[in-house]
Amino acid sequence: MKVEQIYTGCIAHAAYYIESNGVAAVFDPLREVQPYIDRAQIDNAAIKYVFETHFHADFVSGHLDLRKKAGAEIVFGPGAKPAYEATTAEDGQVFEVGEYKVKVIHTPGHTMESTTYLLIDENGKEHGIITGDTLFIGDVGRPDLAQHVVSDLTEEKLAGHLYDSLRNKIMPLSDDLIVYPNHGAGSACGKMMSKETTDTLGNQKKYNYALQDMSKEEFIKALLTGLTAPPGYFPQNVLMNIKGYESLDTIMDRATKALSPDEFEVIANETGALMLDTRDADDFAKGFIPNSVNIGLDGNFAQWVGEMIPDVKQQILLITEVGKEEEAITRLSRVGYDYTVGYLKDGFASWQNSGKDIETVNRITPSQFESEYKKDKPMVIDVRKNSEFQSEHVIDATNVPLNEINQHLAQFPKDKPFILHCAGGYRSMIAASILKQRGWDNFVDVIGGFKEISETTVPKSEYVCPTTLL
Repeated sequence: MKVEQIYTGCIAHAAYYIESNGVAAVFDPLREVQPYIDRAQIDNAAIKYVFETHFHADFVSGHLDLRKKAGAEIVFGPGAKPAYEATTAEDGQVFEVGEYKVKVIHTPGHTMESTTYLLIDENGKEHGIITGDTLFIGDVGRPDLAQHVVSDLTEEKLAGHLYDSLRNKIMPLSDDLIVYPNHGAGSACGKMMSKETTDTLGNQKKYNYALQDMSKEEFIKALLTGLTAPPGYFPQNVLMNIKGYESLDTIMDRATKALSPDEFEVIANETGALMLDTRDADDFAKGFIPNSVNIGLDGNFAQWVGEMIPDVKQQILLITEVGKEEEAITRLSRVGYDYTVGYLKDGFASWQNSGKDIETVNRITPSQFESEYKKDKPMVIDVRKNSEFQSEHVIDATNVPLNEINQHLAQFPKDKPFILHCAGGYRSMIAASILKQRGWDNFVDVIGGFKEISETTVPKSEYVCPTTLL
């Protein structure tokens, strides 16, 4: 049986495509559905079903556009109550995709409607399981997301359901089944996912901590220990997936408006739109539009947009590298930010050439940091995650995780200089842009971040393996 995994690294997401005898199905599609339609056309196939493992929190699924454009039937698991036409399957129900079969296995825990799909080949042999966020490679889905949408659920209740689902529905299945999860390392839907994106169920029974012999109480404690707060946009994405959303075509039509510097400035002033600069940190530091925020496309763009922009309905004006405008709009829409209202034509160069005001971020090299640290013992602010900071940090540095910066601005002094850094320079430039926007100008950023600082002789705390800090 051929199962094609379509992996999107920037949000650590896996969709799946199967086809048999001219009939195809897609599982957990991304917002932009044309690649799935094109894939089916290569096989001269029609997409009959789009299967959803659950109402996703970390991205907006493309099921509605697949139904509209390909005529696919949307299928959710038991208990799902979408606000649009879809099939809510029964536990054990079987769907035919050509000569293949897809069997519904209700596995509540990550969410109450969470469902695993058992894939059966043309010979009746069970091939694999598409597990959504029920079972990852090395991990299982966090049980604290649905409670932000459904008030009578608790993370303890959901964790208990997940324990039962794993032991009663998943673990009795054959060891040679291939596990096809919805996410890999880097996703916020779990806490210790592997970089591998498939494995056998037998291996997971041996090595996945959540599948080891333990009581329900021990499982709940292990699962809930070390969970950090989910990104703020997650509940908003869940509601979009439940209630529906605008077509990506509509969003692109609204967003792909090339604006001159004068037009860009007028719209920014009149609408209060957020100016989002998606260039890399080096380019942004050398010059940017005052009050713009930098979140680079080349990093974990969608994740940090979701962390740093609280409202998915926020109007956005884009400054991108020339030719990257549509990519930025698409990647924003993947996580529900659908209100881009235009972009700066010809990029930042057009603004600079117009003679309008620009700002810069002062940066220093790791060797300059080493010299200043030893000479003046300046205040150092590290914007990495707390677990990264606890693992190893510059002695006497202060930790303000980037995703908490707006709640802890008081920790950034205005009456003395300080030095900013993260792991490699991506997050600290986001922080720098926010500080600049709020009136701070008394800091410098370290090029290369802690990765480069650690190669100097600057004194650091004793290293602690991050996995022991969960």
